[in-house]
Amino acid sequence: MKSLVALVAEIRRCTICAEHLPLGPRPVLQVASSARILIAGQAPGRKVHATGLPFNDASGERLRAWLGLSRQTFYDASQIAIVPMGFCYPGSGRSGDLPPRPECAATWRAPLLERLPNLKLTLVIGQYAQAYHLPDASSSVTSAVQRWQEYWPAVVPLPHPSPRNNRWLKTNPWFEAELVPALRARVAAVLERRD
Repeated sequence: MKSLVALVAEIRRCTICAEHLPLGPRPVLQVASSARILIAGQAPGRKVHATGLPFNDASGERLRAWLGLSRQTFYDASQIAIVPMGFCYPGSGRSGDLPPRPECAATWRAPLLERLPNLKLTLVIGQYAQAYHLPDASSSVTSAVQRWQEYWPAVVPLPHPSPRNNRWLKTNPWFEAELVPALRARVAAVLERRD
């Protein structure tokens, strides 16, 4: 089996869907075989594409707050793997960014996850990540997030932390009142244990 380092190098050279990417390929991910937490997101936005650093935007600030993590810990690949469903910015549509390109997950996701043997917690953000990681869950992000305790403690479905979801957060105050405190405690517990 190819090493994780070799696989990531291959991913960084990927051009499978280049013709569909308005800004060209720039795969953005963060992995190390020692990572204990996997953040399974959607796809990089325009700002992330520009910097090459996952969640380096307002969504990332909110996500780090939900998790109770500093930037330093969040960007420590030895602890946190960030593997979106699509590694490159897919472009924008009428209501926000386009969905992740399907070629990406079909080609790279399983081989990458096979090389992350120490994962204890997977955070599944948004509908595309939930469709992959929770195939038996409802097609509704809200429904999956409301049923978070069914997947606990190994998997936690989350809404996207984008500012575009401010209305969702206001409509679902239980999320920040109930799930976020439990999530912070779980993240801290997973990162404290080094078994």
